Amino acid sequence: MSVRRVMGTEVEYGISVTGQPQANPMVASSQVVNAYASSTLKARRARWDFEEESPLRDARGFDMSRHVADPSQLTDEDLGLANVILTNGARLYVDHAHPEFSTPEVTTPLDAVRWDKAGEQVMLDATKAASQLPGNPQITLYKNNTDNKGASYGAHENYLMRRSTPFADIVRHLTPFFVSRQVITGAGRVGIGQDGKKHGFQLSQRADFFEVEVGLETTLKRPIINTRDEPHADPEKYRRLHVILGDANLAEVSTYLKVGTTSLVLAMIEDGFIARDLSVDGPVSALRAVSHDPTLTHTVTLRDGRSLTGVQLQLEYLDLAKKYVEDRYGADADPQTKDVLDRWESVLDRLERDPMLCAAELDWVAKLKLLQSYRDRDGLDWDDAKLHLIDLQYADIRPEKGLYHRLVRAGRIERLLDEASIEAAMHEPPTDTRAYFRGRCLEKYSANVAAASWDSVIFDLPGRESLQRVPTIDPLRGTRRHVGELMDRSETAEELFAALTGS
Repeated sequence: MSVRRVMGTEVEYGISVTGQPQANPMVASSQVVNAYASSTLKARRARWDFEEESPLRDARGFDMSRHVADPSQLTDEDLGLANVILTNGARLYVDHAHPEFSTPEVTTPLDAVRWDKAGEQVMLDATKAASQLPGNPQITLYKNNTDNKGASYGAHENYLMRRSTPFADIVRHLTPFFVSRQVITGAGRVGIGQDGKKHGFQLSQRADFFEVEVGLETTLKRPIINTRDEPHADPEKYRRLHVILGDANLAEVSTYLKVGTTSLVLAMIEDGFIARDLSVDGPVSALRAVSHDPTLTHTVTLRDGRSLTGVQLQLEYLDLAKKYVEDRYGADADPQTKDVLDRWESVLDRLERDPMLCAAELDWVAKLKLLQSYRDRDGLDWDDAKLHLIDLQYADIRPEKGLYHRLVRAGRIERLLDEASIEAAMHEPPTDTRAYFRGRCLEKYSANVAAASWDSVIFDLPGRESLQRVPTIDPLRGTRRHVGELMDRSETAEELFAALTGS
C-alpha cells in the first residue's frame, strides 16, 4: 500500500445563534441542514438507511450492551433529526447538537482535502439558506472542536484497513504516532484544560478531552484508539479505523498531511514493517503534555528508555516510512506518496528549527503567529478575553469574517486546491469509489431513491410492492469505470435496476 486507501472525514461544526445564547443547538442545526436540503434537492429527499449500522460492535471481540451505552453512541437510531444524502455522495446531518458533514469515500489524501473543503462550502451555503427563511436569526458555524466551556465535538477520520491486521498491532504502533501527530495537525487553541480556564496556548483543540488509551466511546472517556468495529464494507475483508482524536483543520496542508501520513503508517502496520517499539509511557498524559508546549521542546519517555520530543518521534515514523516506500516501490512510488513524504520531512525539519517557518502550512502555527501579533501590538497576556475571540474568529467559516480566510486572501496560507475544484466537489462525487454510484443515483433518479447509506442504495420502483435494495458492500466498485456508461444510458431507475439485477 501507499497513501492510497479508502478514507474520509466527518466534521461536526460549532454553532451559534446571533442574539440568542440560549438557543437550542439541535433546532438550529436542523434548520441549517433542512434549509440546504430545501434549496438544493429539488425532488424526493432520500432517508438515511440505519439498518446495516452496528455502533456497539467492538474490535476487541464483543458487543457493548445497549443498556450501558451512552445515548450518544447509538448512532443506529433514527432520532428524527435532519439527515440528507447529497449528490456528491456525502452525508449532511444533525449529530445531536451539531451539524455534521461526512465526506464521500475517497482514495487519496488530496481528494480527502477536496471533499473536506467542499463540506465547508456546503455548510456556508446552508447557513445562508437558513438565514433567508422568514423569522430566522443569523446562524454562524465554526470549524473548530470546543466551546471553551468544557464541551468538545469531533473531527473524525475513517480509514479502511485489512481485517487480517491484528488489532493489537494497530494499537501498539499507532498510539505513539497519534501522541506526536499533533505537532503537524493541531488546530491551535487558546486555553488549557477542558474548560480552557488555565491560561496559555496549545497545539490541539482535542488533546485535553482524551482520558483513556483504548475504548469504544466517542463522547465520554474518549480513547486515543477507538475500537468501533463498523466497517460499512465486507467485514471479512475490511475493518474501518475510526479516528476520533484529530482536530478540525482549515489549512489544506494540515489536512493533507493528517490523512496522508496516517495512511502511510497504517500501510506499514498492515505489512508488518514496523519492527522497532516506539511505545510511549503514559500516552494520555503524553498527548496532553505535547499539546501544551508550543515550543515543541517537551520530551516524552519511550518504553525503550529514550526521551524524544513530539517532532523527534514523528521523525522516527518518517524514517520508517521513507524506508518502507523505498523498499516496496522504489522509484515507482506514486506522486502523492512522494509528495506526502517530501512535505512531511520539510515540515518536521522546519518545526525543529523554528515553528514559525510553518505558518503558511499548519493551522496551529498560523493561529499562534496571528495571536502573537495581537499580543505584541496590544500587550495582551494569555488571559485576555480578546485572544479567545480571535481563536474563535479564526474558525468562522464566513469568508468575510473568518481570520483563516483573511490569511488566505493575504497570501499567507498555502493552498493545494483551486476554488473551481472545491465547488465541483460540492455537487459531484468522487469517480473511483462507490460514492460515484450513490451520488449519481441521487442526482439522476432522486424521485425513486427511498433511502441510502454507505453500503446500499434503496429504490422505490413503480409496480413493485416492496423496496429494492442494491448493496454496495465493496467500496471500490460502483465507480465511474464500473457503472458510468450503464448509468449514462439508463434513463430511469427501473432501467438501471433491471440492468444491475438482470430482472
